[in-house]
This record gives sequence, structure tokens and C-alpha cells, in this order.
Amino acid sequence: MNGDIHVKSNSPKKLIIIGIIAVILLTSIYQVDEVNQAIVLQFGKPVITVTTPGLHIKAPWPFQQVTYFDKRLLDYDSNPTEILTQDKKNLMLDNYAKWRIVDPLKFFITVHDENGAQARLDDIIYSELRVELGKHDLEEVVTTNREELMLKVTATTNEAAKTYGIEVVDVRIKRADLPPQNEKSVFERMRAERKRIANQYRSEGEEEALKIRAAADSLKVVLMAEAYRESQTTRGAAEAKAIDIYAKSFGRDPEFYDFFRSMEAYKKIIDSTTVLVLPPETEWLKWLK
Repeated sequence: MNGDIHVKSNSPKKLIIIGIIAVILLTSIYQVDEVNQAIVLQFGKPVITVTTPGLHIKAPWPFQQVTYFDKRLLDYDSNPTEILTQDKKNLMLDNYAKWRIVDPLKFFITVHDENGAQARLDDIIYSELRVELGKHDLEEVVTTNREELMLKVTATTNEAAKTYGIEVVDVRIKRADLPPQNEKSVFERMRAERKRIANQYRSEGEEEALKIRAAADSLKVVLMAEAYRESQTTRGAAEAKAIDIYAKSFGRDPEFYDFFRSMEAYKKIIDSTTVLVLPPETEWLKWLK
């Protein structure tokens, strides 16, 4: 009976010991998944960087704690800021960036967390955009060279961000607008410029049209002259041939030829209203007798 009492009195102590061991084991083992990386802190100071996924061991809490950082691409999206271009045009720029944490230890020491990183990126990206876009005119920024400019800004921003354990993968302009007070004046200048170019094109088109019309008219005159010459030549040859045929035909019967010519003359001269006053012995009237 005494032995039973002794066992019962030791059971709570064993349970406490087992519980303590379980707590130590649970707080000593931690897991890093594939999308994260971690830093082990000892009394608030980083001592180990872990970038490989899996189960890892550390000193139990409260001696060491684990802070996790994302390995994936993260978004940076700033508020629109005003930039001055080389041709002294104010531009409201709305930009964004893609970035990732590549050195967790350096990242933790310099900016501590993602909020701190966003604040640093605000300063870096705005500074680099202001410097790079300040070397170019508004038209280049808005239309022609935007891709090349963004590649340069990405490279310089990434170089500056390495100090904080950050890699900047891409910087892009989401939207570029003129400040409201400048939009109207710039729009008017753009419209005047486009109108000037349109008028120039119209003028050049009219000049070209006149040249084409003049060439066409000249060609028309030449073609008409050649056609008229050929028609006259053909007509003359035909008439000569006809006269020759008539001469040969009428030469066989001169009297019939004289009759035929007289009939043709009567047909052209006399109609229902014609009144002729001629002597009866007129030779021209012999075929009417």
C-alpha cells in the first residue's frame, strides 16, 4: 500500500517533466516552406539565416525566435508624384515595381520588414525616376523612349537597393499625366502643331495634285493631236480612194456622172420652201425638164 502511494506521488512530477520536454521540443523545431526564408534571432539579434525549405532546429523559446520573409516577387505601388522633364514640363507619374528579398539578414538589419522596405523603395525609385526622366523631353517619356528609360531606371534602382538586401526586378510607369493646370495649354499647343502639320500635308498634296493634273493635261493634248493627225490622214486616204473609185466609175458613163452630181446639188439646194428664178435654158436645170 505504501508502494502504491509512492507511485501516485511521482506521477505528477513525470507529467510535468514530459510537458516541459514537449514544450522544449515544440519550440526548438520550426519549418521553413518553399515560398519563405527565415532568420533566427537570439535575444533580438540575428544569428542564423535559413533559405532552404524543411524542418530546422533552434534553441527553445525564449532564447531564440524565428522571423520569416517572403521569397516571392512583391509589389511596390506608389502614389502619383510630380516629375520635371528636360523641356521643363511637369508630369504626374504613377509607377509601380516588382521586387524580392534576396538577403534576409541584410534586409532585417537595414529595413527590418516589408513596410520599411516600401519606404526605402519610395525614396530610391522616385530619385532615380527624377534623375533619368529629367534628361529627356516630355514626348520621349510619354511615347518614344519609355521602354529604354524604364530599363535604365530598373538597373540603377536595383543597384541602389542591393544595400538593403533587395533585388528590384522591374520598374514600370502605370500612368503619366500632365498636371491639371498644364493640360489645357499643352493640349492647345499640341492641337496647333498637329494643325500646322496637317496644313503642310494638304499643301504638299495640292502641289503634287497640280503636277499630276498638268502632266495629265499635257499628255491629253499630245494624245488628242496624234489622234487627230491619224484621223485626218486616214480620212484623207479614204477620200482620195473614194474619189479614185468615183472617177473610175463615172468615167465609164460621163452622162450618168453629170446626172448624179446634179441630183446631189438639187438635194442640197432645193427643199419645199426654195424658190428658184432662172432662165429656162440654164444648163443646171436640164435634168428637171
